[in-house]
Amino acid sequence: MDTMNSTPMLARAAYRAQHTSMIWSSTMAQMALRRVTRSKIGPPPPDVQESVDQRLRELLDRDLANVDAGHYPASLLFQMPVREYAKTFPRLLREFPRVLARIARRDYKDLPKDVDLAKYPPYFRRTFHWQTDGYLSKRSAELYDAGVEFLFAGTADIMRRQIIPPISKFIKERGADDARLLDVAAGTGRTLSQIAIAHPKLRLTALDLSPFYLQVARKQLRDVADVSFVAENAEAMPFQDAHFDMVTSVYLFHELPKNARRNVFREMFRVLRPGGLLVIEDSAQLAESAELAEVLGNFSQEFHEPFYADYVRDDLRAALEATGFDVEEVQECFVAKVVVARKPA
Repeated sequence: MDTMNSTPMLARAAYRAQHTSMIWSSTMAQMALRRVTRSKIGPPPPDVQESVDQRLRELLDRDLANVDAGHYPASLLFQMPVREYAKTFPRLLREFPRVLARIARRDYKDLPKDVDLAKYPPYFRRTFHWQTDGYLSKRSAELYDAGVEFLFAGTADIMRRQIIPPISKFIKERGADDARLLDVAAGTGRTLSQIAIAHPKLRLTALDLSPFYLQVARKQLRDVADVSFVAENAEAMPFQDAHFDMVTSVYLFHELPKNARRNVFREMFRVLRPGGLLVIEDSAQLAESAELAEVLGNFSQEFHEPFYADYVRDDLRAALEATGFDVEEVQECFVAKVVVARKPA
C-alpha cells in the first residue's frame, strides 16, 4: 500500500483543508435548510457541541493514522467524487419541494406506483429520511450518496472506511488476501468500493434488498475483479452455512425493527465460517455515547427513522453476544460506532 510518508505535511494539510471546507459549507447549508423548513430543532448546547467537535477531530486523526499504519492506502483520503456530487446537487435541490411537502403531510408511504411493494417487508416500504421513492428507485439511489455526505458534512466515507482496519488485520493474521467477504445492505457500493481499493484480491459479495441500489453499485464497482450482486432480504440470506470468511455491514440496523435485527444477526452468524470476522458500523448508541443523547434524538425527529429510538437503546454488543458472537472491540467513531466480533472457532 502507498502511505503518506513521501509528503506527509503537504498531504495532511490538503486532507484537513478539504474536510474543513466541506464541514463549513455543509453546516452553513444545513442552517439555511432549517430556517427554510422552520425547524424547531436548534443547535445543541455548547458542551454537547464541543463533544461532537472533539469526536470529529478524533475521526480525522484516526483516518490519517490508519494510512500511516498501512491499514488502507492514502488514495482513499481523497477518493470522494466531488465533481460527481457537485453535478448531483442540482437534482437534490429539485427534489427539495417534494420532500418538504412529504414532511408536511407526514406521508412516509409516498412510494413509486410501478413497484410491487408486496415483495418487500413492511418496515422497508417507507420513505426513510423523507427521501423521494424511499429505497425503491434508481433515482433515489443516484442521489443517495451525495445526500448522505451533505448530511454528515463530508464524513460519511471516512466513517464507512473505519471498518477496513479490522479487515486488514484479519487478512494479515490469516495469511491470505483472497478471502470471501459479504457486505450486508451494500446499498450503492460505497463501502465495498473502499474495501476493494484497500484489498483488491478479496472475493466480494454485495447483498441488498433494493435492486435499484444494486444497479448503482454495479456501476460503482465495475472495475472490481471479483464481485457478485444479490438482491435478497438479509433476514433469509441465500447462502450456504459457513460460506464467508468475513461479513460486514454499514448503517443497516438503525433502520430495522428489533425482531428483524435479531434475524439478520442470526443469518450473519450462520453464513460466517468458524473463526470468521464480523465488522458492523452503525449509528452511535447510548451504551457508549450517552452524552450524544440530544443529538441522536434530534436526528430521529428530523428524519423519518421509526426504529431509531429503540435502536439507540439496544446495545449492539449485547445483541451480538446473545447471538453467539465473541465481541472483541467497540470503537466510537464520531456519531457512529464500529463493532468487531468473531464467530467462535
